[in-house]
Amino acid sequence: MSAGLRYDLRDDGIAVLTLDRPDKRNAVMPDDWRALEDRLDEGAADARVRVFVLTGAGGLFSAGGDLKTMGERLEQSPVRRSREMLRMTRAIQRFRDTPKPIIAAVPGPAIGAGLVLALACDLRVAAESARFSAPFLRVGMQPDFGGAYFLPRLVGTARAMGLALLGDKLPAQQAADWGLIWKCVDDADLAPTVEGLLAQLAQGPTRGLVATRRALHAGYAATLETQLDLERDLQRELGYSADYREGVAAFLAKRPPRFTGK
Repeated sequence: MSAGLRYDLRDDGIAVLTLDRPDKRNAVMPDDWRALEDRLDEGAADARVRVFVLTGAGGLFSAGGDLKTMGERLEQSPVRRSREMLRMTRAIQRFRDTPKPIIAAVPGPAIGAGLVLALACDLRVAAESARFSAPFLRVGMQPDFGGAYFLPRLVGTARAMGLALLGDKLPAQQAADWGLIWKCVDDADLAPTVEGLLAQLAQGPTRGLVATRRALHAGYAATLETQLDLERDLQRELGYSADYREGVAAFLAKRPPRFTGK
C-alpha cells in the first residue's frame, strides 16, 4: 500500500479511497498510481463493495503530481519512465472499467493530475471553496492522463481550451455551472451530501449503474445504429440479473426494491 493512499472498506459497502499526503497538498506520487489501480481491482473483486468514493485528506483534494519527485525521475532511464507512465495511464483506465460506481468528493483544490483524477470519477461533488485548474503548461507540459480527453467532453472545446491554455483556477460553483462537476455545495454540506449519494448508489442496482455509465460514454463516438445495438445488448444482459427481477417484483408489490448488486 502506498503511504499516500488510504483504503477503508466500511460496513455499508462503501470503499473510501483517500489521498493522504496533506503536508504535500496530497500530491500524487508514482507509487500512488499503482496503489489506486490495485485498490480499484481489489474492490472490484470484493462482493462487499458497492461503491467507491475518492477524496483527499486535510480539507484538500490533490495539487497534482509532485514536481520534486517528477524532476528527480528525469534522470531515470527512458524504459523506467515509460513503465511509470504506463502505470499512471492504466490507473485512469481503471476508473472507467471498474464495475462499481465512483464518486469524487472534492473538499478543496483539484489541480493538474488531481483534476484529472476527479474527472475520471462518475460523479463529482465539490465544496464551494474548492477550485479546479489544469496548469500543465506552467511547467511546459500538456494535459495528460486523460485531461485532454475529459475536459472538452465535459465543458466543450472553447472552455476546455481556455482552461488548458491559461491554467486559470475555476471556482466550484462555476465548475458546476459549466458541467465539469455534478454539484457544488456549501463546505459544511459536502460530507452529508456525499453520504446521501453514496447510500443511494450503494443500495442501487450495481450492474445497471455500470451499464448506464458504459452506454453514456459510448454515445460520444457512436452512430445511432451502433448505440442502439449496445443499448439493446446491455438491456438484454440486465434482463437476466437478480436486481431486475427484484425491481419488477418490488414495483408490482408497491414496495422499495432491495437490490443486491447481482
